[in-house]
Amino acid sequence: MERLLYEASVEGNTTVLQNLLQKDPLILDKVTLNQHDDMPLHIASMLGHIDFVNEILTRKPKLSMECDSQRRLPLHIACAKGHVEIVKVLLSVNPQTCVARDRDGRNPLHLAAVKGHCEVVKELVLAQPHAARAMVQQETILHLCVKHNQLEVLKLLVETVGDHEFVNTKDADGNTILHLAVADKQIETVNFLLLYTTIEMNASNTNGETSMDLLAQGPRDMEDQRIVRCLTLAGVVDLEEESLLEQNPQNSKSKLRFDNMKPHLKKDSKDDEDWFRQEEKHFDGCFIIDSHHGLSSSGLPFLKHKAFLWVLMIIMWIATTSMSITYGITISVLTPKPEAQTFKNVVTGIVLVWVGLMTLLVAGHAIRLMDIFQKLPSSSKNAIMHHT
Repeated sequence: MERLLYEASVEGNTTVLQNLLQKDPLILDKVTLNQHDDMPLHIASMLGHIDFVNEILTRKPKLSMECDSQRRLPLHIACAKGHVEIVKVLLSVNPQTCVARDRDGRNPLHLAAVKGHCEVVKELVLAQPHAARAMVQQETILHLCVKHNQLEVLKLLVETVGDHEFVNTKDADGNTILHLAVADKQIETVNFLLLYTTIEMNASNTNGETSMDLLAQGPRDMEDQRIVRCLTLAGVVDLEEESLLEQNPQNSKSKLRFDNMKPHLKKDSKDDEDWFRQEEKHFDGCFIIDSHHGLSSSGLPFLKHKAFLWVLMIIMWIATTSMSITYGITISVLTPKPEAQTFKNVVTGIVLVWVGLMTLLVAGHAIRLMDIFQKLPSSSKNAIMHHT
């Protein structure tokens, strides 16, 4: 009979469940007593069989408090899988299950948050708001959201239970959620924290590092530049500090600090939000090649001008064409005489096509380069000439 009960819970077959209960009203208790895993309510909660769950809870509501070998309640499993209706039913039977912890110290709300189930999170916070403040290994649920890159859940929690103290809580290493977001280069999360929360910009971790210090430690890339620009637009980093970080990121740790006063950002501040969106579009639209990425990370100042990038691209194409011609001539010289004429004709055709294409590309980009240079303001032209 236990095998039949297991198959019924997997299929969500309430008819078989009812028949088994008629034959043996204690079968659910026996299965729960003899097993620590694969209990019918846990299986049905995992697979989303709402009718099966309702049938069990109607007859045996106390089974909602039974743990498996991982100390997980049916509510833990339903929350991790995102079954909202089952979560509602389980909470209606016993709201206190919302604060129960599994073997890893996580309550159902933690599991729903790291999986990104916003609707489940809403139901759990509504049932037991204080469950959101439970710590897991000295981390808040907000830390878990950032570590698992669950921005929508983070927004929901900040809106519902995100007071100043809670938002600025530190983990075991002294990191705030801003530290984690910057270190993981989560640009949208950083934008949200700057715009809509009271996050402390100058908070230091146990190593005395601010979030800006963490950004300054690693190699530069486009995500870093976008984060710095976001901080600049928010008034956190001034233009002089931004330039210092871009030119000398490894030595800027001790020099860069956020302003002690954070600008007042209203939740409905549309202008600030537009600034961030414009910057994201600007960076997303940039054309980047690997060679430029490596050179720009080196801090060469002239690479900030697009004109020099076009020059580098033209030089690269010319070098590639020269190498191709040299290769063709070398092969032609080394080819035996009987096949030399045929090979020469093939190579000549390929080289002519290649040179023609490269000539068109070089000419087109040269014209575009001159056009860009002519449109530059006088100050930019002077700066370019100065760097050269």
